[in-house]
Amino acid sequence: MKSLSVPRAVFSRYWSRSTLPSWHLVVSAELLALIASLYFTLTANHLFLNSALQGRDWGDHKTWLLAIALLLAITGIHTALFLILFSRRTAKPLLITLLVITAAASYYMNRYTVFFNGEMIRNILRTDFKEASELLSLDMLLHILLYAGVPIALLSRMHIAKRRWTRTLWIRPLCVIAAAVVTVAAVLPVFQDFSAMMRNQKEMRFLIMPGAYLTSFTRVLASDGKQAATGRISISEDARLGALWAHRSKPMLFVLVVGETTRAANWGLNGYARQTTPRLASLEGIINFPYATSCGTNTEVSVPCMFSPFGRHDYDEEKIRSHESLLHLIHRTGISTVWRDNQSGCKGVCDGLPMTHIDTSQKSPLCDGERCLDDILTEGMDTDIQRAPNGNVFVVLHQLGNHGPAYYKRYPPELRRFVPTCDTADLGKCTKEQIVNAYDNGVLGTDRMLASTIAYLKTQTHYDTAMLYLSDHGESLGEHGIFLHGLPYSIAPKEQTQIPMVMWMSSGFSSSFGINRDCISRRANQPISQDHLFHSLLGLLRIESKQYDPAWDAFKGCRA
Repeated sequence: MKSLSVPRAVFSRYWSRSTLPSWHLVVSAELLALIASLYFTLTANHLFLNSALQGRDWGDHKTWLLAIALLLAITGIHTALFLILFSRRTAKPLLITLLVITAAASYYMNRYTVFFNGEMIRNILRTDFKEASELLSLDMLLHILLYAGVPIALLSRMHIAKRRWTRTLWIRPLCVIAAAVVTVAAVLPVFQDFSAMMRNQKEMRFLIMPGAYLTSFTRVLASDGKQAATGRISISEDARLGALWAHRSKPMLFVLVVGETTRAANWGLNGYARQTTPRLASLEGIINFPYATSCGTNTEVSVPCMFSPFGRHDYDEEKIRSHESLLHLIHRTGISTVWRDNQSGCKGVCDGLPMTHIDTSQKSPLCDGERCLDDILTEGMDTDIQRAPNGNVFVVLHQLGNHGPAYYKRYPPELRRFVPTCDTADLGKCTKEQIVNAYDNGVLGTDRMLASTIAYLKTQTHYDTAMLYLSDHGESLGEHGIFLHGLPYSIAPKEQTQIPMVMWMSSGFSSSFGINRDCISRRANQPISQDHLFHSLLGLLRIESKQYDPAWDAFKGCRA
């Protein structure tokens, strides 16, 4: 078959076949960059384009101009990026990687409304295999096969044209400039609408694929690299126990339970139509906080934030991650700290401190070889407590909680009270009723675990004991078509930011620390957030530090 050719400098290509099924296409790296950009624009940016054009009148020519401008701009930006990254040797392996990752990303974006900002990238990087495996499904694999497998098969028949490096030296910059010119030219006629959209809906940029996850990934790596090089900044040099400690007769045992993905709307003690907290409701001395809110919408943000003195009100991610946490400050006073984990780690807040990670392979009726129910967290806790040199212990129990989408794995068979349930991690195959039923059964599991923790603390009569529980963030269960969690905080629905919070204290604890329980019960009916945790615990435990801010101590007026 005779070879065909078009201008050879940039768009050189030809077909050749020795036999009918054998063919290949020779393209320049520049043309491949343009083709790849067009493909991603048309197949992976539906959510961005739908969000950008939502509510606009398609009978208005300005809507069409904006749509065309966005298509050209996305294509132009990615073309320029690929022109910088692609070479004759790297173009195909890089493109194959991008095709697979973008296909997976677009699946979760469209299914669960995921935004690929830095917070989401951190979640992905720190997700363990067991957690990631719960997100796999046949639908996802088919999606990747279609949107990545087919173009990869075509790419395998392509060859990158050879060219002298001296020609590439001037052709490549010209192509980058051309892509930039097209992008600017596309945006200028609609700049007013475009700039308003980017200014008022900043989070929308995290829907642009694959640019969003590439830039977020780069920023996360740079931030983590900087932190690794400098280490954590101490906040605990002056921390010490207050004068009240000298008059206490018993050591202290305080348990802080950090929940996972439990939302306030489905919490029985908050007045939910279903009683999902029957055990807690039957106990005396439970203080419920019905108006609590989280610092973030995912574990990677909420956990470091709640243990930080800075919080959401003064939010600075780099500042939070580069400083020590509440646990380091408590440990500095001589109180032993222990982190017991049934999930994917402490997110840096217990670095350098004792940590016990639950062995999910152990032979226990609470474990299935992959995951353990949260009741396992109190088993073996005696050993950690007895290691305390002076008897005073601050324990953190980090739950697996109601982590989705496999809600049906978060409770034992005897707690499957709300039926029918969604018994798969692929929520798209279940009705909303089934999803909510499975989720509510998971809340029953948290209720049982908290009640058993309190029962355990009641047996520790040689300690002054207390427990505080709060979830790290909430969860969307289909409201407004949104599932799971992790939306940028500024646009997150209340289901992802409103969380349950409860407290219990032994009489010995409240009296020895001079705490007015009735006062805290009254305070519980006012708004409270994870921003209060750091300062409220310092005040509650009578720990003195320059980091303490009484303005954020929720219990300031409830101590003698």
